[in-house]
Amino acid sequence: MLVHEGESRTSKIDLLLATALAFVAGGVNSAGYLAFGYFSANMTGNVSMISDHLSIRELNAAIAFATIVVMFILGAFCASLFIEIGRQRRLSNIYALTLLAESALLMCVGVYTASSDAGGITIAGLLGFTMGIQNAASTRISGSRVRTTHVSGIATDIGVGLALLIGSSAAPDRAQTVRRLSLHSTTILSFLLGGIAGVLGYKLAGGMVFCVFAVILLALCAGYLRSRTAVALPGTKT
Repeated sequence: MLVHEGESRTSKIDLLLATALAFVAGGVNSAGYLAFGYFSANMTGNVSMISDHLSIRELNAAIAFATIVVMFILGAFCASLFIEIGRQRRLSNIYALTLLAESALLMCVGVYTASSDAGGITIAGLLGFTMGIQNAASTRISGSRVRTTHVSGIATDIGVGLALLIGSSAAPDRAQTVRRLSLHSTTILSFLLGGIAGVLGYKLAGGMVFCVFAVILLALCAGYLRSRTAVALPGTKT
């Protein structure tokens, strides 16, 4: 699940990865909003809030939302750079190591928020950073098929896919369209269920709910951490 890249991956592997990561993303996003009043995965909404607050000259609020967007971008940048270095060294476990970094950061956030009165934009920014890491990792390994935090784009893809099915029943790529619809629908459902779990978990355990999602990530990548087998890059000979 965390080794094969791009076209070498099966639909089942993508489906399992999307299910797990979207559940975590939905949970972190909802729990973070309940705790701190900011969405850590919803960059569309955050950018809209920046424009709203700028239009009424609430600069502090606009800067707060801009900080989350910047942290998300920074997380995606760091993850992609880390993955690129690992691929250059032909490490087959580089994606597992990337998700391990996300898991460790979520664990730190959970422990810190559970043991103190921490809150506000700093923690929300860190959560945005973790979501950037996750979205970059899932996008890179799947060839952009799995995007666990980009619900707006996924919903658009579902609409396009349904139109393709209805408009041309004899299309040669019909089976592929059905597989993509299944993947996108599962991603949104997992994000939704993760959101419910995040809200309920935060009400029951407070900041420790982030530790629970960290453990899910750890379990997902644990089996790959010991492997350092050289992995072939596209366009190279093994």
